[in-house]
Amino acid sequence: MRIFDWAAIGCAAMLAAGTLPAAAQDFPAKPVTVVVPFSPGGASDTIARVVTNAMQPGFAQPLVVENKPGANGAVGAAQVARARPDGYTIMQASIGAYAINPALQDDLPYDPRKDLDMLTIAVRTPNALVTRPTMEAATLEELIAKLKAEPDSMLFASSGTGSSDHLTAELFWQVTGTSGIHVPYKGGGPAQTDLMGGHADASFQNLGAIANFVRDGKMKLLAIAAEERSPEFPDVPTLKELGIEGMEVYSWQAFAAPKGLDPANRQTLSDQIAAALKTPAVSDQLKGMGFEIIANTPAEADAFVAAEIDRWTEVVKAGEIKPEG
Repeated sequence: MRIFDWAAIGCAAMLAAGTLPAAAQDFPAKPVTVVVPFSPGGASDTIARVVTNAMQPGFAQPLVVENKPGANGAVGAAQVARARPDGYTIMQASIGAYAINPALQDDLPYDPRKDLDMLTIAVRTPNALVTRPTMEAATLEELIAKLKAEPDSMLFASSGTGSSDHLTAELFWQVTGTSGIHVPYKGGGPAQTDLMGGHADASFQNLGAIANFVRDGKMKLLAIAAEERSPEFPDVPTLKELGIEGMEVYSWQAFAAPKGLDPANRQTLSDQIAAALKTPAVSDQLKGMGFEIIANTPAEADAFVAAEIDRWTEVVKAGEIKPEG
């Protein structure tokens, strides 16, 4: 896999940030804490640090990234939801904290629609259907035919129960009228390793995470769950092209603040984050990680997250999925 120099990314982002718009004169008046509800080193943490480094030169106060991991993002997200809606505590997190937790957990200590104001959807990467390198089915059509002829004959690896890759597989089975056996792992790395080793048959993984494995022949890439084909794999069709409707699925990252944030401060934060994402240094580096820059408006982000919660709630209910533990 590619190895990225995060320090170099941060420095390049800061150098490129000279054109960022200045923050409003009356905000911020003190440091802003950016809560990442996951451990250091992951995608959410990296995005938070790259973006805040790019924002900092044009921001009137320090931006401090603070990791608060636990319960698939629920611990940190709940902290942000309870914070004062003054713009001095915000969050950068993934689809899990914003849309999957509400769909999966009945006792979640926060509700993104009631407790959070979205600032922007920062980036996204499509999920992709990959198989072990020795998989007999060479096309999506052959894979579906095998699943229909032999229900529950294939092991679908995921990074854990309720993960984006797990729910994408569940959606795939529901849409195609097939079924497989879900095998949850403790993270994407172990799931990918077992898939490459032939201990699992298939998986829906983030395209950016498995691109090099596909190029090296360690996995077969059958289709991409995206609106359009990937520039990295222009010969690989989307699921929609192959007749599978409703399977545009992305793993995404977004910034949010406690509900009730002053509209002007909300817009300031959203504009600053979007400007940072669009600087060449940040954009190029995140694209190099397999992400597409979104940087949409707060209203667009609110609507998107609400739709995602509804979507995954239906999938969880239809699949009778229960959280681990």
